[in-house]
Amino acid sequence: DPETMNHSERFVFIAEWYDPNASLLRRYELLFYPGDGSVEMHDVKNHRTFLKRTKYDNLHLEDLFIGNKVNVFSRQLVLIDYGDQYTARQLGSRKEKTLALIKPDAISKAGEIIEIINKAGFTITKLKMMMLSRKEALDFHVDHQSRPFFNELIQFITTGPIIAMEILRDDAICEWKRLLGPANSGVARTDASESIRALFGTDGIRNAAHGPDSFASAAREMELFFPSSGGCGPANTAKFTNCTCCIVKPHAVSEGMLNTLYSVHFVNRRAMFIFLMYFMYRK
Repeated sequence: DPETMNHSERFVFIAEWYDPNASLLRRYELLFYPGDGSVEMHDVKNHRTFLKRTKYDNLHLEDLFIGNKVNVFSRQLVLIDYGDQYTARQLGSRKEKTLALIKPDAISKAGEIIEIINKAGFTITKLKMMMLSRKEALDFHVDHQSRPFFNELIQFITTGPIIAMEILRDDAICEWKRLLGPANSGVARTDASESIRALFGTDGIRNAAHGPDSFASAAREMELFFPSSGGCGPANTAKFTNCTCCIVKPHAVSEGMLNTLYSVHFVNRRAMFIFLMYFMYRK
């Protein structure tokens, strides 16, 4: 509540800004004072004040979470980490990321699954359609290597394209697991009939979608598909033959229209060879 906030209370984030003139990523401390909505910025490398504390009406507490992009006086900043322990303790549990993966058996239903994700209050922050190599599949399912179904699982996950998404909301890991339902789709149809696996899965392996069980698993799996080092991760599914490019603009993404676009392509029997989400920097 803004009326009860101490005007000296502040939340600190580490932010990056791409400087087009120097072709460099510059790093700043971004300080936000919720009591009066003011901001302050410090240049991390040069140890100097970049922006003195200034009232700024276009930044709000709900905008501040790791991975988000915010505009501060026409600079698009990417929030990459918490700047102090207080901020991490106070805000760390408010927003959480996890991996949502649509398996080969449910690719044709991806539009409907994305709609379920949007309606559950998730924000899709990254998305990529890809084909896993056997090695990538082994790395992904390393936790299951002692299970009797391991070889069948590896064979299945490499039979066709998958869609990997980074999704965000409060308590994301638990909420995504709840939406998925039990791992075996037969059990899901009995115990959680409205779950994704009940609606779109077949059995314990061909069960439509996947989600990690813990913070550690989520971090490991997201790093495989969306490397923090800036690498590409698994190869996308582009064919570059007899094709065109369809761009979904930001307002349509924010209005949850990705699912409609995807579903229309399959209803009209148009093959979608690649599905990617990108953020563009202002130059």
